[in-house]
Amino acid sequence: MKSSIVISRIEKAIILVLLICWSSISISGIAVADSSKNSEQETVMETMVVTADRVAESQKKVAANISVIDEETISRSSTRDVGDLLAQQGLAIRKYPGNLTSIAIRGFRTETHGNDLKGHVLVLLNGRRAGTGNVAKLLTQNVQRIEIIRGPASVQYGSAAMGGVINIITKQGKGTATAFAQAGVGSWGYKEGSAGFSGENGQFDFSGSFALSNQDNYDTAKGITYQNTGVDSADNISLNLGWSFAPKNRLGIIYTGFDVDEAGSSGYLSQNDSDDYVDKSNNSIDAVYDGESSDGLYSWKLRYFNGKDKDKWTSPIASNPDGWDDGIPSENNTDNQGAQAQTSLKLGSSRITAGLDWAEYDIETTWSPEKTDYSNTAGFLLAKTEFLNNRLTLTGGVRYDDYEVRVKEPAGNTENDSNLSPSIGAAFLLTDWFKLRATYSQAFVMPAADQLAADYQVWGTRYVGNPSLKPEKSDTFDGGFDVYAGYCTASVTAFTTDFEEKIQQKRLADGSNSWINLGDASIAGIETELNYDIGSAFDWGIELMPYIQLTWLTEYEDGETGDDLLYTSDLTAGFGLSLTDRKNGFNANLSFTIIGEQTVEDWESTEYPTPEVTLDDSIVTDISISKELASFNHYGTMTLRGEIHNLFDEDYEYVKGYPMPGQGFFIGLRYDY
Repeated sequence: MKSSIVISRIEKAIILVLLICWSSISISGIAVADSSKNSEQETVMETMVVTADRVAESQKKVAANISVIDEETISRSSTRDVGDLLAQQGLAIRKYPGNLTSIAIRGFRTETHGNDLKGHVLVLLNGRRAGTGNVAKLLTQNVQRIEIIRGPASVQYGSAAMGGVINIITKQGKGTATAFAQAGVGSWGYKEGSAGFSGENGQFDFSGSFALSNQDNYDTAKGITYQNTGVDSADNISLNLGWSFAPKNRLGIIYTGFDVDEAGSSGYLSQNDSDDYVDKSNNSIDAVYDGESSDGLYSWKLRYFNGKDKDKWTSPIASNPDGWDDGIPSENNTDNQGAQAQTSLKLGSSRITAGLDWAEYDIETTWSPEKTDYSNTAGFLLAKTEFLNNRLTLTGGVRYDDYEVRVKEPAGNTENDSNLSPSIGAAFLLTDWFKLRATYSQAFVMPAADQLAADYQVWGTRYVGNPSLKPEKSDTFDGGFDVYAGYCTASVTAFTTDFEEKIQQKRLADGSNSWINLGDASIAGIETELNYDIGSAFDWGIELMPYIQLTWLTEYEDGETGDDLLYTSDLTAGFGLSLTDRKNGFNANLSFTIIGEQTVEDWESTEYPTPEVTLDDSIVTDISISKELASFNHYGTMTLRGEIHNLFDEDYEYVKGYPMPGQGFFIGLRYDY
């Protein structure tokens, strides 16, 4: 399915950005001999990333397609949680009222409920599993940057990293101590307040924030009040505390907490439930030791983390339009813990990184199976070496995962299996500002506990696990180039993925249900990222930057039916224009979020078999503006911020039957000291 309507609406903007950026590349290519230009280009290309190789590495040496959302981009955005931010950055989301959002990369998606081992895109928090695939539980308040690997990363991180990895990195205090406090109000009774601090004092560093918000029911673009879409309260705490007891050696404690009380669980607008609600939380603590030898040849990391992810749905029978409410709460609680140990050794122009990962998940639900647990132990080896005067970088890796699953209640079985994941890649600096890259990677998703080891009955049907199940697997090839020339950065990647051994439910001859490896799919496409700072290029004294991130799937076909994959758009994109005038304390950001049409199942219809329908394309526009009102010399600054969400009142929905808010406003004040 091709979203011709969406393409026609944005193609002129995309072509304009491409032409502007290509013009910059051409002009800058002529000027490369200018030493000042070379210095500036090298500074940008030396951006350090930590997700691709699990150690800090120059982005120009990385073979994977990796992008970075920096702190300034996050602060300019009108979004509050990671899901909405990533949508503005060109990734596809599925979003429901009630703080529930999944994110997709290359046609694969996160798991939104509980066990993130079951997802096909992996979310990390400071380099380890976040314990959730619901990115609405992860706020941007104390985030330093977000690194995104588009493509498989099972070699680095194990199960679920098939479509890609999203690594959310919280702030670490640096320099002079600072603090802030802000408050604001918006449409539909929205209120928020937050405060935070950051800095260093001798050997100690500290960074933290606290945020609290609530909201009433919102109106759709058609002016209909969508009952029970409000949130009584949502709060977020983020702390990152460290002690550098020796040069290049730091002990750190990281705490992240998110809690939502009585978020409306409204159901479809056509079957609007006025009293169902959900309580959600995701809380975790990490103890981390990062170290490096004085000569820089050795580095190491040790980490232990412990977290809890909870969802509790309450369904009073006072309002029961869908016929499912019984007044009995249902819950899904996941206790997770894990450890990481790794070390890196530099040998001339080569580096070897080896390590062990361990994760354990204990899951309790109010539906069958009520209690399951997962244990996953893995060892990995990553290597890179450089040739041709450090212009050619070759990378490779292998990971062995051993996992055990158990169904504890109702009594089931214990099963175990293993998986071996390889990857190879190459990055070649054709010039100081033009990099070619290519990778081949395998990825996997481990079977769930019930799929492997169940033996229980629900409503008279027996469910039996299949101990012979294999992990779901994928093989991915991608290649592309990255450019920095003048004030333009650009990235283009082509990829193709064969997805095999998809696990599907099957009815057995005796009438019971089990699971088999049956499905497969082919996915291919092109990813593009472009940024061009016009203001700096022409020395206007400001940053004026048009930007675009785009994914176009040229193929997303179910191997069994030959049809396009459900819930998959051929086109997703984010583009816009940002303006920063540091001298006058002014920032503005205009963003457009595009999702193409897709074929979905219409569960709202209550028909059987469930019909397939088309979910329309959408373009949602947001704008945010902030202006420094006053500077109190040594006593801080006061800044006014205004936002308009869904500027043109687009009638849209990410999930059939759940329309999103219409045009909304926000205004707030922030004090920085």
